[in-house]
Amino acid sequence: MTLPTAPADLRLKLADRLRNTGAIKSDRWHEAFATVPREAFVRGFAVGAQNGPVHLTPDDPQWLSTVYSDDSLLTRFDTGGVPTSSSTMPTLMALMLEALDVADGNKVLEVATGTGYNAALLSHRVGDENVTTIEIDPDLAHDAEQRLARAGYRPTVLADDGRIGHPGGGPYDRLIATCGFSSVPPAWLTQLRPGGVIVCPVGGGVVRLVVRDDGTASGAFLPDAAFFMPVRGIGGTGTTPVPPPLPDTYSSRPCSVAPTDLLDDGVHFLLTLALPRAMHRYTYDDAGEITAVHIWQPDGAWAELRCGIARQSGPRRILDTVETAITAHRAAGRPTRDRYRLTVEAERQWASVADTEGPLWELG
Repeated sequence: MTLPTAPADLRLKLADRLRNTGAIKSDRWHEAFATVPREAFVRGFAVGAQNGPVHLTPDDPQWLSTVYSDDSLLTRFDTGGVPTSSSTMPTLMALMLEALDVADGNKVLEVATGTGYNAALLSHRVGDENVTTIEIDPDLAHDAEQRLARAGYRPTVLADDGRIGHPGGGPYDRLIATCGFSSVPPAWLTQLRPGGVIVCPVGGGVVRLVVRDDGTASGAFLPDAAFFMPVRGIGGTGTTPVPPPLPDTYSSRPCSVAPTDLLDDGVHFLLTLALPRAMHRYTYDDAGEITAVHIWQPDGAWAELRCGIARQSGPRRILDTVETAITAHRAAGRPTRDRYRLTVEAERQWASVADTEGPLWELG
């Protein structure tokens, strides 16, 4: 008979696994992951599967082992079944926390409390009194605060819009966001000390910015792919609605790229910057080959690429941007994420490829 593995043993195995893969580099973060009980923050959740999410509760035999797997755990859904909150996969959490480069006594602002697990890790590392965490959903904020208290952590938990930060609590030494952005909120720059670090998901990656003495910030993207629940306003879901298959009016022209060009990871990442919040969907033939790609944005911009023909409508021509991005990506030597830099000023911000004279992509 095999006895269930104790939660403490699973925590230690998770921390060891993260260190062995290089996601954790410091003893202090290893200790945090080996100590903070993830199961206290994710009582009920779902994991993605081929045929749809699989929901688990503490009554399921595989619940605890799944809690300590390297998976994102979906913890809340909207009325349409779209996930709106999750506990991030531990590898990505560890990579971001290491990139934050905290030191003892640092004041940290976290945007998007979610379950509270990441806030607990931060509190374990730098102390409750140095952590402020913001959640847009008041119910989520309340539940997270209760979970944190039961687990022995008492950071400041606020129900508010994290895009404006928390001016009354600054200046901060570090800021970490755990929801997806198409650009970095400029308000954050005014709330960090010079030399302060921002770690934030932008597009399909995570950027690490250092705030300069003049209040601007710049930095490179981490090398790893990252996709988070999108940031949302009060009462919103952050999701991009699906448009009709074909708008009534559209333009049509030959196109030099193919739908399969978008499968390249570097191209896909660049398009998350050049086409913020864009969604895409492929069409397949009976043999499973891609025959078309559809791309759309929240403001109604829409495009279809099929048989070398671009059909487009709405406020911008999406496939024009796609062609330009693919050409630039190839000209720059097909750069990986960590060759891209982001520069943020009060009125504008842009991404570029390091050590090239290539184009800039304005983020807004």
